[in-house]
Order: sequence, then C-alpha cells, then structure tokens
Amino acid sequence: MEHIKNIIFDYGNVIFLIDFLKTQKSFTDLGINNVDQFFGHAGHDPLFSEFEKGNISSSEFRDGIRRITGKADLSDQQIDKTWNSLLIGVPPVNHQLLLEAKKKYRTFLLSNINEIHLNFISDYLKREHQVDSNDMFFEKVYYSHLIRKRKPGRDIFEYVIADSALDIRETLFIDDSPQHLKTASEMGFHTHLMTTDDSLEKFMYRSGLL
Repeated sequence: MEHIKNIIFDYGNVIFLIDFLKTQKSFTDLGINNVDQFFGHAGHDPLFSEFEKGNISSSEFRDGIRRITGKADLSDQQIDKTWNSLLIGVPPVNHQLLLEAKKKYRTFLLSNINEIHLNFISDYLKREHQVDSNDMFFEKVYYSHLIRKRKPGRDIFEYVIADSALDIRETLFIDDSPQHLKTASEMGFHTHLMTTDDSLEKFMYRSGLL
C-alpha cells in the first residue's frame, strides 16, 4: 500500500452499516408476500437501480413500490419507513478513521444511493453525530443519484477519475460488492473487498494505511 495516494470509499457496509434482511422483513411485515421476487438475493427489480441513478423521483419510486408489491394502499410514510429500515448507522470510530485518512491521502466517497436514503442519513448524521453531512470527511463526495451513474458501471469510475484528476495506479477502492470491485480492478484500481467479518478499522490498521 506504499504507493497509494488516493482512497475511494464505498458507504454501505464500509462506513455506514446496512442490513438488507431488515428491509425484506419490513416489507413482509406489511403483508407483502413476493419480496424475494423484487428485492432479494436473486436480484432487484430495475426500479431500485433507476432510483439510484436519479432517473425517477421519490414519488415515482413510491408508486413503483405500490405497483410491484400489489399494495396500492401503502402510504408514503409506510414505504419510506420500510425502505429506510436497512440503514443501521455509523460506528463512531469510522468517522475518526476517515478524518485521519484525510490527513494522509486524497479521500473520496462513491456511493450507490437515492434521495430517500440520503435524506434519512443526513438527518441521522446531524442527530446522532452532530455532523452536517459527509462532506467534512472527504475531499469530494459522489452520490449515484446526483451524478446519474451507478456502480458497477465503468462510466461512474471514469467520471470520478476525470472530475478529481486521479491516477488509477495510485488509487485504492474499498467496497463490499464484488461486482463493483471487478470493474474497478479491470480498470487498474487497487481494490479491497470489505467482508462482514472485517471492519474498516481493522483493515486500515492491518494494511498499514494508518
């Protein structure tokens, strides 16, 4: 890792803990019986990707949830609460790690995210950590729904490279999704897969990055 000058961090399950099973259970608790068909291990309905790419609004997403679940009577509040249930929180040590990393490297956040989740996270950061936004932890933040691109597409990585003038050979990308890392690795990034039995703290110290 001695040649690393830039680090790009994913957000979910790298910095902010998430649990997809909680959202599956929350959908089921609403009386929805086809959860695995649209939000499961076999894959997600295109609705979710379109929302993360900013191609549909929050209102259109909610209408899409009503359509694919067959539950036309679901309220906006029920949908938002269920959709946000996967968001667990940030271990406080992670924010400190990011601040330390920012002193040594050019650091960036690259997240597949959507408007509803970002609004929830922004409120959470202010309420639980007295932080206005993630901007303070990085040189620049890239959210998929705002730049209209999504991992694992090659175009989102090309966008970040060009926008921040990065040398791929000096850049480490940390993510919890193998398919995202595959694209980055093929492009020449250094990569690290964050697994459930590991943590950002353990990796950053174990690798000698901090």
